Amino acid sequence: MPDLTPSPRRLAWLRRQKRQRSAVRAVQIFLLLFFLILWEVSARLGWIDAFIFSSPFRVAKTVSVLYQSGDLWVHLWTSCAETAAGFILGTLTGTLVAVLLWWSDFLSRVLEPYLVVLNALPKTALGPIFIVWIGAGTSSIIAMTLAISLIVTILNMLAGFISTDGEKLRLLKSMGASRGQILRKLVLPSNLPTLFNTLRVNVGLSWVGVVMGEFLVSKAGLGYLIVYGSQVFNMDLVMASVLVLAAAAVVMYRIVLWLEKFLKKRLGVIA
Repeated sequence: MPDLTPSPRRLAWLRRQKRQRSAVRAVQIFLLLFFLILWEVSARLGWIDAFIFSSPFRVAKTVSVLYQSGDLWVHLWTSCAETAAGFILGTLTGTLVAVLLWWSDFLSRVLEPYLVVLNALPKTALGPIFIVWIGAGTSSIIAMTLAISLIVTILNMLAGFISTDGEKLRLLKSMGASRGQILRKLVLPSNLPTLFNTLRVNVGLSWVGVVMGEFLVSKAGLGYLIVYGSQVFNMDLVMASVLVLAAAAVVMYRIVLWLEKFLKKRLGVIA
């Protein structure tokens, strides 16, 4: 049997990588703790107005109150569900549209200027339109999320499809492969990195769309808490909601990274 023991050079490289990851994580934790401590000290010593800027202690107390009352889970679940729905719909729909545009060069040429205009259009302008068309509710919030992430997904995926290795395309065509076979065997597999890059971008865009939608029309959600807190000048509630929102976005981002790593290591579909 072949000797699978890593070479000394490989082991040394692995140890360096491990030390580097540990150092990066330690610096990240240090910067976070330093920021929180500086924020708390500044509020207590009067360097900043705690009524306006709040403080970590007051934020933690507000989160504790929301948790004990059960409101935290209601608002967190509402925003997470809306974000997940918009994220999944935006990614799937955008990828399918990109496939159609790659398949039909004529359709791609026809729709290209409209996609450019829609991508440049400030999406906040569409919020009131969605409310009138769809109604004041979850559907209009998800539509707002789609408006923000859909066009970006289409443009990113289409650019990836078009930039597929030309030599490989010509090889498959010379072997008599149909357009559908080229799509399944080459274009889609070779653009999985593009898909995951798009997913990472869409995490942030989906949260932006949900929060903007909740700003305009909502009775629950983290965006609703932010708006309500600002209206009653409860900055502790505003900052607590922002930090919970940031934590939820990080968790969702980590899930996407885990999925990408899973496909790389377990399924071997990404080189």
